[in-house]
Amino acid sequence: MQEHLAGAVERITYFNEENGYSVIKILPEKRYPQAQARDGTVTVVGTMPALGEGESAQFTGEWVTDPKYGLQFRAQQAMPVPPSTKKGLINYLSSGIVRGIGPRTAEKIVNHLGDDTVAILDSTPERIYEVPRLKRSLAKHLIETWPKKRGERNILIYLQGLGISARIAQRIVNEYGSNTQQIIENNPYQLARDVFTIGFRKADQIARRMGLQLDDPHRLRAGLHHALDELAREGHTYAPRAELLEKAGELLGVDDPSALTIALQGQLMAGKLVEDKLGAAAASEPVRLGVLLRGDQQTIDAIYLPRFFRAETASSQMLRAIASSTSVIVRDHRDTDWARYLSKLGESNDVSLSPQQFSAVRAALTSKVSVLTGGPGTGKTTTLQMLINALHEGDYPFNLASPTGRAAKRLGEATGEEASTIHRLLGFSPDEGGFEHDGSNPLKSDMVVIDEASMLDLQLFHSLLKALQPTTHLLLVGDVDQLPSVGAGNVLRDVIDSGIAHVTRLEQIFRQDDNSHIVSNAHRINQGQHPVTDNQSNDFFFFNISDPEAVAEMMVDIVKRRAPERWDLDPVRDIQVIAPMYRGAAGVNNLNSRLQAELNGDFRIAEVKLGSRLFRVGDKVMQTRNNYDKEVFNGDIGFINSIDDDDNSLEVVMDNRFVDYDFSEMDEMMHAYCISTHRSQGSEYPAVVMPILTQHYMMLQRNLLYTAITRAKRLVILVGTRQAVHIAVDNNKVAERHSGLLPRLRV
Repeated sequence: MQEHLAGAVERITYFNEENGYSVIKILPEKRYPQAQARDGTVTVVGTMPALGEGESAQFTGEWVTDPKYGLQFRAQQAMPVPPSTKKGLINYLSSGIVRGIGPRTAEKIVNHLGDDTVAILDSTPERIYEVPRLKRSLAKHLIETWPKKRGERNILIYLQGLGISARIAQRIVNEYGSNTQQIIENNPYQLARDVFTIGFRKADQIARRMGLQLDDPHRLRAGLHHALDELAREGHTYAPRAELLEKAGELLGVDDPSALTIALQGQLMAGKLVEDKLGAAAASEPVRLGVLLRGDQQTIDAIYLPRFFRAETASSQMLRAIASSTSVIVRDHRDTDWARYLSKLGESNDVSLSPQQFSAVRAALTSKVSVLTGGPGTGKTTTLQMLINALHEGDYPFNLASPTGRAAKRLGEATGEEASTIHRLLGFSPDEGGFEHDGSNPLKSDMVVIDEASMLDLQLFHSLLKALQPTTHLLLVGDVDQLPSVGAGNVLRDVIDSGIAHVTRLEQIFRQDDNSHIVSNAHRINQGQHPVTDNQSNDFFFFNISDPEAVAEMMVDIVKRRAPERWDLDPVRDIQVIAPMYRGAAGVNNLNSRLQAELNGDFRIAEVKLGSRLFRVGDKVMQTRNNYDKEVFNGDIGFINSIDDDDNSLEVVMDNRFVDYDFSEMDEMMHAYCISTHRSQGSEYPAVVMPILTQHYMMLQRNLLYTAITRAKRLVILVGTRQAVHIAVDNNKVAERHSGLLPRLRV
């Protein structure tokens, strides 16, 4: 038999952001002597919306006796209600409902207007001017905003009744406005497409609470898109048809593929998905799910999200057009005596290059599309500098760019030339949502050089090619043995394998000290040899520890005390912890928490708790998605400079720029005391400290270990087991990516 319980939240013992499961203590409106603790609270457990301390709610459920904790109320439904207590009113007003009102300002308002604060703001909001020491501009803003927010309150309560936290509910209302309830009731899966931080799983939870069945057409269609999105996050630009149906079926818990097949055909007919046939043999791909045999020719029925299909087909066409066109540089060097020209160029710039390096310079000047690849210390930067000298000598305009701000900064410092991110080079406009430079307004450049090209994903490559004239030379510089791009596609590898580019692979090691093992060990790993871990060098050290908890303890000690004392390093700014996985004692999440506590744990420092995460002034943080409005990009690292509770905002310093973030935007941020190997790409750090354990076996791959080690300039410290190191080195199976760029370039 269902019962009802009402009261105000006194404290939150536990809240799981992923599924909403909560353990809370409430002060009930009625007395329940058998269930109440000494402080008068009752324990309520169950899946419910995120409730704030002081917030009132009505619960529907049943009383249960827990063997350990005694009588509790197990809630099947929790519905927030307008607050009536002082604490609840303060929490409500400072929850972000009106921008600019933080806890202290909310307390001023409630102290003056009393328990009837909400009713007064509903009926006579101009009384807000009576509040002492309240900024007139803020009072005016509240009066103008409150009527709209009044309507939104009912929507927010509706959303929280569906298990959506107050913070995410506000984001939904910001997206849909007064149409929120109508849109969600029509198709709750639209949330996954339109609202950041709501993925398919959360939208599916909402839909299931609304009573949608497993085989609802809305759910099947959304599941197909979700499966393709998941594959894109793994780096794939398409999915073979059978593989897509299988993966979508697993994600949705649907055994019968016929309904999914019908849903897929409907999406293809509506143009929401695209199907194309790719030559599997041409792509050097093994026969797998979704491959059809047509005589001797293998073809793949490839299913695409439209954005990847457009990017892939257009990129292949544009790259072939560039490769087949002539240029001013090619014409000027048609009769060049290359041996004499390059020798003279080297002498005039006091640089001595190897034959391979000279060959790369020549290739960049004579081939419209070229690639320069090689490991650390093989002279990529020196070669690039010589090419730049040749471009200056010929008075050819050129551009240097990289996928990330960190890589662009390094490129500029290494060459002494202006370098930018690709986004900045192309002139991204947040207001217009596109690039200034495209096919109608191409870059006025004879050569474009892209460094750290292993990070180049398909969609960014597509935008770049649109901005190039067919006469422009394109040089991709990067280490093809590093991890591939975080985004979908395998651009550098596909361009190399296609034969469309002149490829130079530098192999001779120039930058190596006899007492240094970073470069030599990186090359040993890349060649499948185990690194030297005898701790006899001055820059490569190994701590043999097998217990994950002990590994975490040692890493904190290394970062906080050992490395700073021995090598005069700043523990936050000079040392970067890089971990293969997010979970576990030696994973990104736990190490971030422990390092924050040790390196920036003073409770007197200003801080704010957002969801389950605590941010403090001085914290090292990383942007996790491109934000074009702020001109900060995925992977950018900064430091929290200030926190403003009244304005619900904080300020982050990134590359000597002050960037403001609303609390609601901090979903874009993560702590960066420890980051994943993928997120370290394109960066260099004075020191890298890395856990490597057999528990990380899913991620123990040669290119992952190689990428992490090559991020360090002065010092590498590995903590873990030699067995784990050997597993990583011996595992050269690079995760295969479904990419149609290679077969399209080979056509």
